[in-house]
Order: sequence, then C-alpha cells, then structure tokens
Amino acid sequence: MSQVGAPRGRTCSRTIRSVALLTSGVLALPVLAACTSDGDERSKAPAAAQDVGPAARDRIADGGTLRWAVDTVPTTLNTFQADADAATSRIAGAVLPSLFTLDKTGRPQRNPDYLESAKIIEREPKQIVLYKLNQQAVWSDGRELGAADFVAQWRALSGKDSAYWTARNAGYERIQKIERGANDLEVRVTFNKPYADWRALFSPLYPKDVMGAPNSFNDGARAKLKATAGPFQLKEMDRADREITLVRNPRWWGARPKLDTIVLSAVPRDKRAAALAAGTLDLAEIDSPVAERITQARHNKGGAGPQTGAGPASGARGPVAATTAASASPSSAEEDGSDEEKAEAARESREKKTRALAKYAKEQRGLGGYVVRKSLEPAFTQLALNGETGPLADERVRRAVARALDRKKLAEAVLKPLGLPANPPGSHLALAGQHAYADSSDALGDQNTREAQALLADAGWTPGGAVKKDDGTKAGSEADADKKKDKDKDKGENGSETSETSGTDKKKEEKKEDKEADPKDSGSGSASDSDSASDEGAYIVGDNKPGRGAPLSETGSRVIAPAAVGQARWLDDADVNAQDRQPGGMAGAYAPGGTAAPSAGSASPSTTSSASTSASASPSTSASPLPGPLGKNGKPLTLRFVLPSGPGSEQLRTVGQKIARMLDRIGIRTEITKVADANYFKDHVASGDYDLALYSWPATAYPATDGRPIYAKPVPASDGSLLVEQNYTRVGTDHINQLFDQAASELDEKAARDLLRRADARIWAAAGSIPLYQRPQLVAAKPAVANAGAFAFAAPRYEDIGFKDPAKSGPEQPQKSAGAKETAGATQSSEASPKESPEASPKESADGTGNDSGNDSGNDTGNDSGNESAGESDEQ
Repeated sequence: MSQVGAPRGRTCSRTIRSVALLTSGVLALPVLAACTSDGDERSKAPAAAQDVGPAARDRIADGGTLRWAVDTVPTTLNTFQADADAATSRIAGAVLPSLFTLDKTGRPQRNPDYLESAKIIEREPKQIVLYKLNQQAVWSDGRELGAADFVAQWRALSGKDSAYWTARNAGYERIQKIERGANDLEVRVTFNKPYADWRALFSPLYPKDVMGAPNSFNDGARAKLKATAGPFQLKEMDRADREITLVRNPRWWGARPKLDTIVLSAVPRDKRAAALAAGTLDLAEIDSPVAERITQARHNKGGAGPQTGAGPASGARGPVAATTAASASPSSAEEDGSDEEKAEAARESREKKTRALAKYAKEQRGLGGYVVRKSLEPAFTQLALNGETGPLADERVRRAVARALDRKKLAEAVLKPLGLPANPPGSHLALAGQHAYADSSDALGDQNTREAQALLADAGWTPGGAVKKDDGTKAGSEADADKKKDKDKDKGENGSETSETSGTDKKKEEKKEDKEADPKDSGSGSASDSDSASDEGAYIVGDNKPGRGAPLSETGSRVIAPAAVGQARWLDDADVNAQDRQPGGMAGAYAPGGTAAPSAGSASPSTTSSASTSASASPSTSASPLPGPLGKNGKPLTLRFVLPSGPGSEQLRTVGQKIARMLDRIGIRTEITKVADANYFKDHVASGDYDLALYSWPATAYPATDGRPIYAKPVPASDGSLLVEQNYTRVGTDHINQLFDQAASELDEKAARDLLRRADARIWAAAGSIPLYQRPQLVAAKPAVANAGAFAFAAPRYEDIGFKDPAKSGPEQPQKSAGAKETAGATQSSEASPKESPEASPKESADGTGNDSGNDSGNDTGNDSGNESAGESDEQ
C-alpha cells in the first residue's frame, strides 16, 4: 500500500500494533442500545483471524536469517519524533521494552518479560499506578530497568520542556511525579488527574541515556541506540545498501529467539514483485495485484502466460500488461513485407512483447515459491467531508452525501475479490472484534436515496436552483480552486493535477450500471462489482503529529499539535440543538432528517415519506430520479473530490469513481481532481483544500486518547486561524469533546466504553467521517516462515518467528480449543489461495499463533497465554 503523501503522523501515536504503524509518510448497536447494553460483554462482531503460519517453538529450527521488507530505511530510531515511520516502529518492537502488547482482539496485555505486575493501587485523592518490574530485565549494557528510565521518558514527553523535539506527549502530561517504590524493581507513577489509558505509556521504553537530555533525545537515537532491551539488538543500519540488521541480544532473559538475524530490507512497493521473484525476500507486505500473481503462479505450478489466465486479463499488471497481443496474427502488410518500415516496427514490437512475456514468466516461476497470508488490517478507509466551508458546512448536505452511499457495496468492491469479509465498520473508534466495538451507524442511518434527496431539499438545493445566472462563484471549495485554475492549468500535462466532472461524462457508464442495479434497491447508486478495486491505495494517517511549520489553508486553517486536554464545561441535553433529539432517545444521538424531496414531476410532499424516521426507514423505498443537477441561488451543487494519481492508488480512485456515481443519483455533481501522490495529503487533505477525500485511520486500543484529536471540534486561534489538530474534516461538536474528556478520565472500563460509544454515535450524526471498509492486509511469505505474516491486531512476537524445521514437519497433534478447527482451516486456505477467506473467529486454535507452545512463562506467539488482561482486577 502506497504511503505517499501522508503526513508525518497523527497525534497520540499509539496504534493497534507496532507493525500497523504503516505510515508516517498513512485510523453495532444504536446509541440507545449502547447505553443499555452490558458493557462487560465483548462485541459479538468477531475479529478477522490472524494468518501467520503458526507453529510451536519446538517445531521451528534454531538459527537462520529472515529477510523482511520495509518501505524505507528510517531516518530516526526514536518513535516519539515526527519523522518516525513504520520501520522505526518495527525495529523498536524487536529491540526495546513494550510493557503492554496487544493480543488478537486488540486489547493491551501485560508483557511478563518486563512486568511482574502493573495495577492501580490508589484512586483517591490521586491515581497511583505501581509497576513491578521483572528482576531479570536489563539493558544491553547490563544496567537494570528502573525508575530512572521512567522518569527520563516522562520528563522528555511531558511537554514542559520545548527543547525536546517530540511529536507527541499524550498521557505523559497527566503525570505528577514518578518515584522509586519499596525497592529498585518497583516504580510508582502518580497522576495529577485520572488517566484511563495509563497502559499506553512507556511502550516502547527508551533508556535514560536517550531520554535524559534534549540533545540525546533529538539526535542521539536517530541512527543508533546506546542500549536496548529486547530479544534482538541493532547491529547495523546501512543506508547505502538500504538494510537494517538485527541480531540476537546475548543478554536477553526471555525465550531464546529462534532466528539468528533479521534483515529489514527497504524495497519500494512497486519493486516487491521483482524482489520476491528473485528470492531476495522471505516476507513482504504486498498489494493485491502481486497477491493475484502469486496465486496464479502457485495455481500454474510456476508456469505463466496469458493462456493460463495470468496477466492483464486477470487484473495482474507489470511488464506483461501488453502481451496479450503478442500471439495475435500479424497483418497481411507485415506478412507481405509490402511496407518494410511497418513490418520492422511490428517485428520489434513482437520481440519486445516476447521479452516482456519471458521476463514475466520467469518472475512467475519465482513467485510460485511464496504463499499469500491475509487478514484485515487494523485500519479503516473513510470518506472525509470537509465541513469548514461551502455546501458541506451544512450538516444536512453532509448527511445527504452519507445516506447516498451504499457502504456495503463499496466494501465488497475492495474486499470480496480477495476473499475477505466485507462488512463496513460500524464505529469510528474501534473495529470488529475489539472490546470497545459497537455499531453506532444507526445514529446516521443506512443508505436511502429518498431521504438523501429530502435532506438536500430541506437545505435548499433543488433541481431548478442552478438555472439562475451564475455570479461566477461555484459551491464548495471549487470557489477557492477556481482562483488557482490559471496557475495550475498546466499541471495536468505534468501529471500532478487533472480534473474530471461527474454527470454527463458518465452517462453511458451510468446507464450500464443502472441496468445491473437491483430495481428494488433504494437507489443505492452502487456500481457493478465487475469493476472491483485492483490495488491497495493507502493513505493511512500515521502516528505522530505534524512537525513544525504545519500548512495553513487558504481559509486560515492551521494543522497543529494539540495542547493538553483542558477542562470543559459539561453540556446538558438542553445545550444540544433541539433538532438532534430522537423521540425517546438522548439528545444528539440521532441525525435529524429533512423534508420530502421533490420528484422529477414535482410530486407533492405528501406522496413522499419524510426523512425524520431515517434511522428506521425501509431501504427498499425508492425515489424518483431527479431531472438534473441540484443548485441553489444560481449555483450548482458541485463538490470537489480530490484523489491521488499515483500507480499505487488505483483502489482509492476506483472507490472514488463509485462514490461519484452514487452521488450523481441524488443530484450532486463531483469534480474529481487527481493530484500527485506527494502533494495529496499535505497540500490538500491537511490544508483543507478539498470537499471530499479518501484516506485511512489506524485502529487503536486507546480510543479515548487517540480518537480525541481526530474528532474534536476545531477551535479558533488568537490569530483567526482554525486549530484542527488531526480533525481534517473540520467537523465536531462540544458534546463530542466532552465525552472524550470524560472517557479519558474514567477509570471504570464499562463506564468508559459507554462514553466512547455515545461519542461515536454523535460522530456518525455529524457526518464528517464516513467509514467505508476495513483495509485488507496481504503478506507474501515463504511457506517455511513461521509465526509471521498478516498479524491483524496482534503485535509480533519476534523471538517466536523463524523457519519450520523440515525434520519436525510431521503432523502436529495440538490441544484443541473452541474455534480451533475454523482457525486452522482459515490459515490453510489462505496459504493455498488468497481468494479464499479466512474464518473470522474471536477464538484461536490451541496450536495457532496464540497458544502454540506452552513454553517459557506463557511466551506464546500471540502474547495471549499467561498474560494478564488489561481489564483484570489486579490492574485496576
């Protein structure tokens, strides 16, 4: 997945797992049910199963080197700096302490390699957490982990000393003091105000030599680490060869790592197929076209060629993209030699195609030596609606856009061809399988064309509204875009920015899809599944705040790092707009509807259902098509849809085109502007130069902390600019802010989850962010690689990764647990073909990654066995 153009990261950087820090350059009960449900019950929606080639430690060979692809050689090894990236996090996960790691359901679990226990010992008058460290835990220089390391990290990240160039400090600013406990192995942390997400702190933990002074923090850990304390240690970071070498840590006290060496090789996404085919990698995250090629190669036993279905006919791309004509019969002119120049050109073309086909066939033979391991990535792609200016500043228009979308069909277009579950996310703050997950999308309502039209009519957008003489100003952010039209006129020629408008240009395609659409559907506007997405186009917002000098939009919006969460006035229901009340429900929980929409024949409002019952309206109710684009006061309703133009962004463009066609059906025109990948996020999304955009957020185990800067209401600064933090949609409410603040300070987990679900319902109702689908996670692996691949929610356990021992390759006799059969079948099927879906099960096989060995203090691959749940009473 391409990470081009994503910002340096999001504030409050904890993501669901270290490998999920995919970028720095890359986050269902209605609210009434959520308020009354049993908060102690885990969500019924299962998490996608891991696919890691699980094997017990006694079946893994000792030794060996794993060659693992990363996107880049990191510019820093300090994960708390703005330019940290996915490779930074992968290295940190292998060489530094993580006090809590995440299990297969995305819940933080105490890591027994570093902690004997960690729990809240006092709640009043101050919250005090007591950490008891593993007495064997030592840094690579021989010094024990201790309070001095905690103190140094707190002071560096507290935000009180601007000399530290830190990208994030969420949670550390709440600490009042840190002191030694009864002995050197105890650390007491006292908070100045309650902090529910205290488990997020000190992971990773750096030695005091790095955190103890601004100079060492800023520059001392960019290319080397003075001390480490993980199963591996950093041997070398070779920028010339683009490799990072990790070796066993001789002072490691835990389970001995199975591998001798891990080599992280920087291989760009578009070069990975060639690298895999050449056999220079053992493990690499890949995009769907490469996954398709591997599947085809294994199916053909290493053979290749258009006759087998490989190549362009099956959606694969690469050197063979034009080879289907290679076997075509030459023209009579070529055979006659009547035109020697044309014949020579034809011969050269055939030779070129033959060479390309031979190269492709050779690569296919190499790709046949890999399997595809797949799951759902802990991140979701959303449609962002910029609510700062233009038509989308009206919440009714935003809700109309949301109600026009068939999220199920969009998810199916991306995930169904890969054989993955295609259920649209029902929450902004958690994903299916996580403890905090609850589907609150009913607060906005399902797809319904009639009600979308009603909302637009209520906002004053009518079929005749655009017929007045145009005063030269378009609706939406196009007004700003037109000011730059002359300046950017030549950008399309250079491939950096091109535009196309929905509507008449798509009539033929739309007519074709209308024939394929179900006439009983409520005007979903979904496209045919035949034009499914073909790539992973990834714009995941990363994990750190933007650096200094954040861009200022033409409307005066500045993207900045959030200040510490302050005190807020708690709103009563009386403070919430009356229209946000649903009969029998809490204020703000449900999105209000609009008046009846006019039909093509100026139907009476009495013949059309009101949208006021949007949450429960039947989706089978169809609406009459509108006679043309909508407008108001002579201005057409046209939204500027900004999409990346690079080769790794096909998926986003495919989804964007489908969304444009869905909006056409309710009278909203979209002007699709394709911009260079390098400029997509910084110059458009972060700066607010868009109406509609697609990008992704990673999921998190700490939504109260990590969700607030993304969905908090922007506030005006003293200079007139808008402080948006990471809320690039510029949509939020005071009530959402307070619910996040309350949840972050609520130490009762059930009560905190209830607050978060209430916040999520209001985020849905505000319709600034519409989750579309959970992103696919595809990993190419040599079949012998064990305990590595598509990790899903869980953090990798580096000491258990290795190569299966051929001498011990006989059938295992695992101790079965509930759900073992389903999980085992999922792994086998995904290694056979990525077209087959792994079973999504909340339980894992006893011989799977989560419980494969029963060794060394419960050191299972998934970090589930023997670890204390974050919700257990001894950690409260």
